[in-house]
Amino acid sequence: MSTFIGQFIGFVVIVWIITKYVAPPVRKLMANQKDAVRNQLEESAKATGRLAAADQYHAKRVEEGKVEGREMIEEARTDSVRIAEQMRVQAGVEAERIKVQGGQQVSLLRSQLIRQLRGDLGSESVQRATDLVKAHVSHPQAQSATVDRFLDELDSMAPAAFAPEVESSSMRSASRDAQAAVVARFDALSGSLSTGELATLSDELVAVDNLLLSEPILTRHLAEATGETEAKKQLLQRVLGGKVGPTTLDLLDTAASVRWSKTGDLVSALEHVARLSLLAKAERDNQAEEVAEQLFRFSRVMATDPQLITLLGDYSKPGAQRVSLLRGVLDRASGTNQTVAALLSQTVELLRGERADEAVQDLAELAVARRGEVVAEVSAATELSDTQHRRLTELLARIYHTPVSLQLTVNPELLGGLSVAVGDEVIDGTLSSRLAAAATKLPD
Repeated sequence: MSTFIGQFIGFVVIVWIITKYVAPPVRKLMANQKDAVRNQLEESAKATGRLAAADQYHAKRVEEGKVEGREMIEEARTDSVRIAEQMRVQAGVEAERIKVQGGQQVSLLRSQLIRQLRGDLGSESVQRATDLVKAHVSHPQAQSATVDRFLDELDSMAPAAFAPEVESSSMRSASRDAQAAVVARFDALSGSLSTGELATLSDELVAVDNLLLSEPILTRHLAEATGETEAKKQLLQRVLGGKVGPTTLDLLDTAASVRWSKTGDLVSALEHVARLSLLAKAERDNQAEEVAEQLFRFSRVMATDPQLITLLGDYSKPGAQRVSLLRGVLDRASGTNQTVAALLSQTVELLRGERADEAVQDLAELAVARRGEVVAEVSAATELSDTQHRRLTELLARIYHTPVSLQLTVNPELLGGLSVAVGDEVIDGTLSSRLAAAATKLPD
């Protein structure tokens, strides 16, 4: 019995312990689990509702997508028709443009071909004409006939009136008047001078020119426009008295008494009178024509020798060295007139800025002008006969109303006819120039 009671008490104790300490946590755990299941069921119900709503939304969007798809397909179909029509119109316009451009290109190529054919035909015609002309003028009589025809044409120009200037136009009015006064004084004094005194006068004037070029202050004082004429003459007497002759001093007094536009014009005028002194000497010796001819001949030699022009005009070299070079050139040429050599030496020695060939050409023209003539530079394919030379001289004298000196240059490339240059006026009647003119008129 006691065993039963003990077990019963133990059972009661165990039940109490379970009820007191085990049941509450289990009940709480079960309640929590029940709440969790209830929450899960609620969330599942909500998820089912959301899924149903999502299905409805999806179905709606699918339907809307189908509608939009049908609209896009319809729009694409409409756009394709419109684009196709635009492409068709654009293709037509492009085709027309290509057609027009192609026509223009064909027309351009045709024009170019026609121009080229005309040019080739013209060039061939000119070349053929040149060959025929060369063959024709190969006979002296035919070539002479071309000169006669030119003279006939020139004869019709005889009533024309033009007299080229033979005096220097580089000076201003005051200097030209001043130079004329010095030249007039020279003309008054030179009549009583011998040929030797004229040569001495020329040398002294060149020496004075060199002095003035090396002493610019003295030159400026002598050339300045002041009323101190006597003071200038006294200065010249102190500087040059006893070193130059009385004629030279007289000319220098005249030069110091007149008004000059520029200081350099005084030097140029004295150089001009120095040349006139030698030309007057040549006239006294009956060598004026020979001097003029040799001067023009030397000018033509210089025109064909650029190196000689450069060497004679090299201002970095002393004047004496350039004159020595000139003398060497003249010594190799037989028969050079001493007056010509002196004139050329003075010209080369006093070069100051101008080209040597131009200075020599001016000197040659001065030699002719001194004789009361103008220079006509004549170019021909061959030498002129005496009759043609005389006739040309007479015709030019009638045209320019003054005696004319011919300077002939023979150039076979001219083929025939003549080219005449008087001053700045050129009358070109050569066959080569006419053929060249025909070639320039050919179509490009």
